[in-house]
Amino acid sequence: MTELELKYGCNPNQKPSRVFMRNGSDLPVTVLNGRPGYINFLDALNSWQLARELKEAAGLPAAASFKHVSPAGAAVGLPLSETDRKIYFVETDHDLSPIACAYIRARGADRLCSYGDWAALSDVCDADTAAYLKAEVSDGIIAPGYTAEALEILKTKKKGNYNVVQIDPDYMPDPVEYKDVYGVTFQQGRNEYQIDESLLTSIVTKNHDLPQAAKIDMAVALITLKYTQSNSVCYVKDGQTIGVGAGQQSRIHCTRLAGAKADSWYLRQHPKVLNLPFIDGIRRPDRDNAIDCYLSEEESRWLLAEGSWPNTFREQPEPLTAEEKQAWIAGLTGVTCGSDAFFPFGDNVERARRSGVQYIVQPGGSIRDDHVIETADKYGMTMCFTGMRLFHH
Repeated sequence: MTELELKYGCNPNQKPSRVFMRNGSDLPVTVLNGRPGYINFLDALNSWQLARELKEAAGLPAAASFKHVSPAGAAVGLPLSETDRKIYFVETDHDLSPIACAYIRARGADRLCSYGDWAALSDVCDADTAAYLKAEVSDGIIAPGYTAEALEILKTKKKGNYNVVQIDPDYMPDPVEYKDVYGVTFQQGRNEYQIDESLLTSIVTKNHDLPQAAKIDMAVALITLKYTQSNSVCYVKDGQTIGVGAGQQSRIHCTRLAGAKADSWYLRQHPKVLNLPFIDGIRRPDRDNAIDCYLSEEESRWLLAEGSWPNTFREQPEPLTAEEKQAWIAGLTGVTCGSDAFFPFGDNVERARRSGVQYIVQPGGSIRDDHVIETADKYGMTMCFTGMRLFHH
């Protein structure tokens, strides 16, 4: 199949719409179920690249959860802890496959932003992954293959309309890409920059300690940033993103946004949150939204107010105080922070530190690199300069 007609483009008024190959060759994707749209395919093809490259760099199955052409989360397939199972709402007791763990962790990084996501898997989708996806609100999935059982499960989702796309894992695009804006055609070479451990040799801080786990986290951060709308900053821990700050004009706002998301990820593990007395039968999206509101000082006021809390809880929960939050976040350590371009000032390092960051990876090249390095040294951090910017638009 050389082209696929779409219902419309980004918006319903943007017609006609299609995906096709400029050279007339067959598309590298096959639609196994549903009818993916224009934005669906943008998410699918970007997220697939992230998952594929992350597996190559880390040597582990990898997954991504995409919304509006940026990752809400990405992860490699490390086993789930008991706490992971609780905060990601895993309702089965058996050991899950590595690819299922990868997607559960990728989606769990930021469950609000992953609502209605596009899932991408580096490996064949199995029944474990499909069963978890069936219970979540998701628009579609792309993978190099599907087991028969997984495909049957996915075909029952969204009244049989769930989008399932298979991609040829051996497909390689042309090295030159094109894009039209306002009738003008832009051309550039594809960003084929290889991200692996060889990038991590230029350690510019006094502390040169860089364990293997941190190297994997740096790879997760850099590859995630490579496919995130710029400017972007990413926080990673234990092989999964825990906060992505995307599409901000100011880098410090990226760092703050990603840090706030990382803080929320960790606060979801607080005993008060894990033991919230939700009413029976509450929907997953409502539970996610309630947790997010509970963690917000402003939003929790109406959530816990008289006459409001019975809509969500069996009994009125105690609020999580600012002091309790601060004390809990102080226990977050060993986090990696990546940036798609240089940190211009030390304030980015200061904010990252408050969310447990110990390792930083960034291109370097600011006229204030000395100040940024000095700030990292003040806290005993390890920082690598890669020398390569990763803007994505």
